[in-house]
Amino acid sequence: MNQEIDFEKMQGLAPAIVQDAASSEVLMLGFMNREACERTIATGYVTFFSRTRNQLWTKGETSGNRLKLVSATIDCDRDTLLLQVEVEGAGLVCHEGTRSCFTQPLSQRDAQQQSIGSQMVQS
Repeated sequence: MNQEIDFEKMQGLAPAIVQDAASSEVLMLGFMNREACERTIATGYVTFFSRTRNQLWTKGETSGNRLKLVSATIDCDRDTLLLQVEVEGAGLVCHEGTRSCFTQPLSQRDAQQQSIGSQMVQS
């Protein structure tokens, strides 16, 4: 599969969007190089390339919250992956202890809408 991915557009990396296969919730975004993609396909567990540590890392190898690969697709430009996964362990994907890394509103307006939405859910 990775022969189809254009890793050269971002200097050897491709963004990988991680989505819960059952709920379609977007859980996180990581980056893969060719080796991380190959390891993910070979093992069935998502491996990323850490841009800060300059090395491969398999999500959940220390926390136990591993990402079991269900399916992998690429976008029309062949430079971004969508990984549908099952979360193993406690289900906390973000290093901040939440299920999704996408929990911070971008603007005050977004924060107000999020607050209104959660009040409606609680009612």
